[in-house]
Amino acid sequence: MDTARADGLQWPPGSSGAGRERTPPAPSRTVRRRHGHGRVGGSRTTQLAAWGFLAPVGIYLGAFYAYPLYRNVDLSVRHYTVRSFVQGGAPFSGWHNFDQVLHDPTFSTALRNTIVFTLVSILFQYVLGLALAVFFHRGFRLAPTLRALFLIPWLLPLIVSASTWSWMLNSESGVVNYALGLIGVAKVSWLTSPSWALTSVIIANIWIGIPFNLVILYSGLQNIPGELYEAASLDGATGWQQFRRITFPLLRPVSAITVLLGLIYTLKVFDLIWIMTKGGPGDSSSTLATWSYRLGFGSLLPAFGPGAAVGNILILIALAFGLFYIRLQRRQAA
Repeated sequence: MDTARADGLQWPPGSSGAGRERTPPAPSRTVRRRHGHGRVGGSRTTQLAAWGFLAPVGIYLGAFYAYPLYRNVDLSVRHYTVRSFVQGGAPFSGWHNFDQVLHDPTFSTALRNTIVFTLVSILFQYVLGLALAVFFHRGFRLAPTLRALFLIPWLLPLIVSASTWSWMLNSESGVVNYALGLIGVAKVSWLTSPSWALTSVIIANIWIGIPFNLVILYSGLQNIPGELYEAASLDGATGWQQFRRITFPLLRPVSAITVLLGLIYTLKVFDLIWIMTKGGPGDSSSTLATWSYRLGFGSLLPAFGPGAAVGNILILIALAFGLFYIRLQRRQAA
């Protein structure tokens, strides 16, 4: 049989290979299984790589966000002392800490100061930042240099800014009272008067927040097509009309995120106020952030539970504004 195949004889007899294509042998089950295992192994490797990239982010969020939030909630619903804070075993108190905080006379003062401090700061930061952004957007020779100089307050550490403003607003040796004396205005007790303490920290916070609004709004102006202004000029629109009809409407998305970020940042401002006035004199410049710190760490007998409760109230306020912004964005998208 092998000799007949080698001599080209037909086998079996009568069969012919003319016009037929040889079909390659089907892959064995072993080969198929190998290919299948390759695909499964590749997908598993991809999944492991994805989890590997996500792990650092998950660890970071868990360690620096989730766990501190959990601890803050736990502090607010238990009666902690210094001993139980270290050794554990604090008894559960439920809503007692929140009830104590809400009925404290300082709460209404701190809440009112927080609202005034936040709204006034955001209003002036946004208006002045927008005015400067429009001014620099026109373009002139020194615009890049001046724009870089305006970023200095934003780049300085807050402790440096707060200490500088404390020196400038000093009632005896401050440069502000010296300048007012040159024009015949009597000295003002900026940091030691209950009437002026909150105003002083608001002025300092406005100065610090203007560069942030300038940078974000200037970036938004860069995305507005110049053809719109050219067409408006040809139609005889004035500068104010161009701003009201073109600039401001097209800046709404950028303005919304700028105001929201400024709101969340301003709600939690602590170090600036604490360095300048420590929330005083009395409670005249206390906010929820400074009051929470003073309850938890500002005395020899700290009230960890009420301090954490004030912090949670502040978190809920910021969360409410964040949810309102998300709802507003969805409504505009619809």
